[in-house]
Amino acid sequence: MTRATGTDAHPSAPHIADSHDLIRVVGARENNLKDVSVEIPKRRLTVFTGVSGSGKSSLVFDTIAAESQRLINETYSAFVQGFMPTTARPEVDVLDGLTTVISVDQQRMGADPRSTVGTATDANAMLRILFSRLGDPHIGPPSAYSFNTASVRASGAITVQRGAKTKAEKATFERTGGMCPRCEGRGSVTDFDLTQLYDDSKSLNEGALTIPGYSVDGWYGRIFSGCGFFDPDKPIRKFTKRELHDLLHKEPTKIKVEGINLTYEGLIPKIQKSFLAKDKEAMQPHIRAFVERAVTFTTCPECDGTRLSEGARSSKIKGISIADACAMEIRDLAEWVRGLDEPSVAPLLTALQQTLDSFVEIGLGYLSLERPAGTLSGGEAQRVKMIRHLGSSLTDVTYVFDEPTTGLHPHDIQRMNELLLRLRDKGNTVLVVEHKPEVIAIADHVVDLGPGAGTAGGTVCFEGTVEGLRASDTVTGRHLDDRAGLKKTVRKPTGALEIRGASANNLQGVDVDIPLGVLVAVTGVAGSGKSSLLHGSIPADAGVVSVDQAPIRGSRRSNPATYTGLLDPIRKAFAKANGVKPALFSANSEGACPTCNGAGVVYTDLAMMAGVATTCEDCEGRRFEASVLEYRLGGRDISEVLAMPVTEAEEFFAAGEARTPAAHRILTRLADVGLGYLTLGQPLTTLSGGERQRLKLATHMGDKGGIYVLDEPTTGLHLADVEQLLGLLDRLVDAGKSVIVIEHHQAVMAHADWIVDLGPGAGHDGGRVVFEGTPTDLVAARSTLTGRHLAEYVGA
Repeated sequence: MTRATGTDAHPSAPHIADSHDLIRVVGARENNLKDVSVEIPKRRLTVFTGVSGSGKSSLVFDTIAAESQRLINETYSAFVQGFMPTTARPEVDVLDGLTTVISVDQQRMGADPRSTVGTATDANAMLRILFSRLGDPHIGPPSAYSFNTASVRASGAITVQRGAKTKAEKATFERTGGMCPRCEGRGSVTDFDLTQLYDDSKSLNEGALTIPGYSVDGWYGRIFSGCGFFDPDKPIRKFTKRELHDLLHKEPTKIKVEGINLTYEGLIPKIQKSFLAKDKEAMQPHIRAFVERAVTFTTCPECDGTRLSEGARSSKIKGISIADACAMEIRDLAEWVRGLDEPSVAPLLTALQQTLDSFVEIGLGYLSLERPAGTLSGGEAQRVKMIRHLGSSLTDVTYVFDEPTTGLHPHDIQRMNELLLRLRDKGNTVLVVEHKPEVIAIADHVVDLGPGAGTAGGTVCFEGTVEGLRASDTVTGRHLDDRAGLKKTVRKPTGALEIRGASANNLQGVDVDIPLGVLVAVTGVAGSGKSSLLHGSIPADAGVVSVDQAPIRGSRRSNPATYTGLLDPIRKAFAKANGVKPALFSANSEGACPTCNGAGVVYTDLAMMAGVATTCEDCEGRRFEASVLEYRLGGRDISEVLAMPVTEAEEFFAAGEARTPAAHRILTRLADVGLGYLTLGQPLTTLSGGERQRLKLATHMGDKGGIYVLDEPTTGLHLADVEQLLGLLDRLVDAGKSVIVIEHHQAVMAHADWIVDLGPGAGHDGGRVVFEGTPTDLVAARSTLTGRHLAEYVGA
C-alpha cells in the first residue's frame, strides 16, 4: 500500500485552524466584575490571583465555565434539556475560543448519608460487579451487593391483553438488594430519648410536649389536641399502646381540626422531617440544643455499620467480603485487587485498578471506600472529583480548578503541581484560582484581579508572567515573596487541655496536652489525624467553640445580616424608633413586598430554557412593602441599611439616633475577620468559600466558650489577608481565649506559640504525635516533614 505524497505550496503559512489559540473575554460584568476584558492562552496553565472577593471566581466559574456549560447543554434536545439545570447567559459582551470546560470546584460533596467515597467515584459500582461474578457463595446480580437497593418480593395477578381477549395471570416479582433492612443502608440508627420529647406525667392540654414550637396554644399543640386519636386531657403515661403509637409514629393521615383540613402524622416522623433534615449549623440555638439532647445516632447493631445485608456480607472472594474491601484503606485495596488473577473479568480488574491507583497517586490512598462523602474536607472532596479526569484520554479541554491546594500540606502541594502540569502537557487549558505562591510560581500566565474586594475589586490589575507579577506594584506582586519570621518570644501557657487515649478514626491511642491561653497550631499531612484529634477527641465538657469547614447552607433569602443574627437588633431598633412591630422589617415576614414575596426579583420559569429573574417593579428590588420604607432610623430606611457595607454600618450603629450596641458588636466582629466590604443584605449564595468560612468565624466569636478550634482559617485568603487573620488570632489570645488552629499555611505555623505535629504519614501511617514544641524547636530539629518545609519557608 503506497501513501500519497503531496507538496504544500506554502509550507511556511500557518493553517487558519491554528490561529484560535486564545480564549477572549470582552466586557465581563458578572457579580462585581467591571467590564473585564482578558485574553487567556490555550494549552497553558493560567493562575488567577487577587484578594478574596476580588472577582476571580466570577470571571473563571460564573463567566467562562458557565457559558461553556450552557453552550454544551444547548446541543441536547429540548426533551433532555428539560431534565438539566438551566443557566442564563453570563453578563459578558464577547466570549471567543471557548472549549469544553470540566469544572473541579470546592463545593463539598453532598452530605447525603447514602453517599460514600466509593459511590461518588464509581469504584463501588465496579466492586459490586466483581463480587457478583466471583463472590462465593453467589447471591445474585450487582444490586445484591448495593446498600442503596432494598430486597423486594411481590406476587399477584396481572392482566395481560392479547388481541381482543384479556386474561389474568399470576406473576411473581423478586429483586435481591444488599441493603441492611434494619438501618435501610445508612449504617446508623436514630434513637429518640422520649423523656426529652414529652413529660409523661402531664396531659397534652397541660403542656406535656417539650419540643420547641409545640406549645399548647401553638398550631402544632392544637393539631395534637384536636386530632381525635387520643384524649388530650389524659396523662401520657396512661395512654394505651395504640394511643402512644398514634402520638409517636402514626403515618400521615387526613384529619379536620377547627374546621381546617390537615394532614396529621406522629411526633417522630414530624421531627425527622422538620428538624433532622436541616443543616445543624443553620438551626436556631434552642432547636440545635434540643436535637443534641433528644436524638442519638448509634451504629446499626445488625450490620455493624457496614450498611449491607447478611447475604452481601457472606459472599467472599479469597476470604474478603465486599464490606471488608470497602473498609480497607484504598492503597491496601489496590494491592489486593492487583493480586486477583481472573481472566474472565480482566477488563473490569484493569479499570478498577486504574481508579484505585489514581486515589493513591493523588494522595488519597489513606481513605476507605466506605467513608461518607459528607465527612471529606473541601480539599479531599476536590481531589476525589479529580480522580475521574486523571486517566482521561480527552485533550483540548479546559480544566477549571478552585484552590486545588486547599487542605494540603506543603509536602502534598508539590504533588498537586505535578498533576496540574500533567493535565496541561496533554494539550489541555488549565485555569486555576489560587492564593498559594507555590502554585502561582508554576504558572505560564497570571491574571491578577483587584485591587480590593467587593465593590473595590472587579478589575484586572495585571496580566503576564510570574516574573512580571513580582515586578508589578499590585497587592499580589508585593506580597508574593512575603515570609513570616519565627517569633523571638512565645507566650506562656495558662493551663492545658488533656486528651488521653484518643483513638477516633486513625488515631493510635494519642495522649497529648494542648497548652491553653496561647496560639497552638496542629499540623501534619492531609489524613494524618488532625481533625480526628480536635473535632473527635476533645472532651465534650471542655467549653470548645468549633469552627469547622462545613459549608454554610443558605438560599437567596439568607444574607450576612440574617446568618449572624444581626437583623434581630436592627429590626428591634427600627420598631422601637417608629412604634411598630419588628416583623414589619423582615423581608421574609410581614414587611415583604407582596409582588415578589420579599425576594426582590420575580422569577419566570421557562422550562428547559434558562429562567429569567427580573427586578420586581413594585419594590424596585428593595424587597419591602412601600409603607415599610416610610419608617426610618437615623434618617435611613431598612432597605438602605441592608445595602450598606459592614464598615459603613459599623459607624452608623455606633452613635447618634441609630446607636444599637448589640448590632455594633456583631458588625465589629465582621470587620475584624476582614469582611468590611460585604453589604448586609448580600445573598449568601454569592459569597466565596473563604468569605463563608470567615462569616462563620465572626458568628462564633461571640460564643461564650474560652477555647476556639479553627479548621484551616486561611482557606480562600490572599497572602495580604493572612496578616490580618494573624492579628485577629493574636487579639483573641490576648483577650484571654485559647486558640487552636488546624493549619497548613507556614505563616500561621511560624506565628504560633506551640506546634503539635501529627504523622508521620496519612491513614494507618499517621495518627501519632511526631513533635510537640515551639516553632523554633521544630525548625531546629527538622525531624518531621512539617519541620523541613517550615525551615525552608523561614529561610533557616
